[in-house]
Amino acid sequence: MSYPEFIKIVEVGPRDGLQNEAKIVPTEVKIALIEKLVHAGLSVVESGSFVSPKWVPQMASSAEVFKGINKQAGISYPMLVPNLKGLEAALEAGAQEIAIFAAASETFSQKNINCSIEESIQRFQQVVDVAHQQNIKIRGYLSCVMGCPYEGDIDPAKVLEVAQRLISDAGCYEISLGDTVGVGTPIQARKLIEQISQVIPIHQLAAHFHDTYGQALANLSAVVECGVSVIDSSVSGLGGCPYARGASGNVATEDVLYMLNGMGIETGVDLPRLIEAGEFISDFLGRMPASKVALALGNKIS
Repeated sequence: MSYPEFIKIVEVGPRDGLQNEAKIVPTEVKIALIEKLVHAGLSVVESGSFVSPKWVPQMASSAEVFKGINKQAGISYPMLVPNLKGLEAALEAGAQEIAIFAAASETFSQKNINCSIEESIQRFQQVVDVAHQQNIKIRGYLSCVMGCPYEGDIDPAKVLEVAQRLISDAGCYEISLGDTVGVGTPIQARKLIEQISQVIPIHQLAAHFHDTYGQALANLSAVVECGVSVIDSSVSGLGGCPYARGASGNVATEDVLYMLNGMGIETGVDLPRLIEAGEFISDFLGRMPASKVALALGNKIS
């Protein structure tokens, strides 16, 4: 069995993790969190999104957050954009990388963004054209790759079809495969990666697994065995899908790191500093970290 020697962790806590929090996190707290995550050794920290504040009030300060970050050389601070207006705001703020999103489920696409999968890809065409003109890197998020709250199981062939469109039509350099409702299991995850990687190079695939049913680490281990070398995770397990029953959020970065350390895989991330970052934002939100590793190794064991 051969694992990747190095895995890139894409930290999504400041955006995907915080976007559904009811308590508004001030700009200065978000900036401090991002800088603590970078200090911990994370090379990619998703820093916000340029969506309508009407729909996602937590992200209203994304421009101020991005401009306020003490940006470090070699660190990526991608921003999510849903449309051309969002891209224009991202460019004005100085973003060098953006993320766009689609779904592998027609019903989820309609419920989430009020259009079909095909329409969602067509909507991105202007975004993609302008981004490429400005030499902006584009990452693609693909939701519901192992299950949908409305349609149940998703055919891997559909996942592959949409992933190919994000690469060929949108020019995404990487596709983040999202188990949005956290229903996947290790064999399912392995089969999905094995099928998709026959067409899309494994280095262009990332795993973004939620932990609703406690399967995220097992699923990640399974796809790492297949050669996946990019993992999305959220510090302190922040975030979750509002459409998933009992969704407990993204897999915690601390737990992912502990597992990878045990597998002898390099990440460049320092666990104690990462735990400090998780405790910082958990303290602000007034709750304990959702990471089991943080609770076991941190300073908050009761």
